[in-house]
Amino acid sequence: MDGAFPWRYLRYERYGHGQGSEVVDGAVVEEGLVRIHVNGVELATFMCTPYQLEALALGFLRAEGVIQSLDDVRLVVPCPSRTCVDVWLQRADVPLPQRAILTSGCGGGITFDDLSQRVAPVRSSLRVTPAQIVEGMHQLIAAAALYRQTRGVHTSALSDGQRLVAVAEDVGRHNTLDKLWGYCLLHGIDPADHLLLATGRISSEMLNKAAKMRVPVVASHTSPTSLSVRLAQEWDILLVGYVRPNGFNVYAGQWRLLPLPEPSVKGGSVP
Repeated sequence: MDGAFPWRYLRYERYGHGQGSEVVDGAVVEEGLVRIHVNGVELATFMCTPYQLEALALGFLRAEGVIQSLDDVRLVVPCPSRTCVDVWLQRADVPLPQRAILTSGCGGGITFDDLSQRVAPVRSSLRVTPAQIVEGMHQLIAAAALYRQTRGVHTSALSDGQRLVAVAEDVGRHNTLDKLWGYCLLHGIDPADHLLLATGRISSEMLNKAAKMRVPVVASHTSPTSLSVRLAQEWDILLVGYVRPNGFNVYAGQWRLLPLPEPSVKGGSVP
C-alpha cells in the first residue's frame, strides 16, 4: 500500500530454554525528503511519508496562511518521484514566508509561526461526552491501516462526534495534521467544531495547528506537553490524553466534557 516499503526481515524470538527465528516478508513505513514549491519557488523541505502529498502541501500552506481556501490555488502537481509538490496559485504576487523555524518532533516539524504569538481562543459551544472520545479513539485505531502494516507511524483523524470524516498517517505527527487540513480543503469540509484525534504526543505545534483549524477538542492516545497544556487553557480547547477504553486524562478545557465529572483528588489538587 502507499506509504509502505516492502522489506524482508528476520524475526527472532527467545522463549523458555530455546530460541528461534524466521524470515518474514513484511514492510516498513516510507520516509523521505519532500520539497514544496509555490509559484516556482522552493518554500519548504521536510521529512515525511511521501503519500497524500497533494493534501500535505495544501494543508501546510493553509496552516501557514499562504492560502485561505482552494479558490486561491490554480494547480497542484506532485512530481512522479514523490520528492516534490509544485503548487501554482491564482496570484503570482502572493508574499511567501522568508524564515523557517524548525521545531522538535518526529521528522522535524516545520512552521513559520513564532509559537509564542497569541492565537485567538477557539469560539465554539461544542461539548462532548466521554463515550464520544473513547469511541472516536477506537475508530481512529481501527482506521490506522498503514500502522497495522508497518508500525512506527502516526495517525490522526477528524471526527464529527459520530464518525471519522478524515484520516491521515505519516512518520511525522505534525504532517498528519497538515494532511487532514489539506484533505478538508480538497473535499469541502470545514474542520471547525470537530474532534481531533491523534495517536502521538500533542506538542505545542500540534495544538497550534488545531487552534488554527478552530478545533475545540483534541484527544491523544498518549500525552500532551506542558506548553500544549498551557496553550489549551488559553485557547479554550478540551485537551485529553491517554485515551483508553476505560477512561482518559483531562488536562484543560474541562467544561467541554459532558457530563462534567466530579474530581477525586489523589495526592494533589485539581486546577
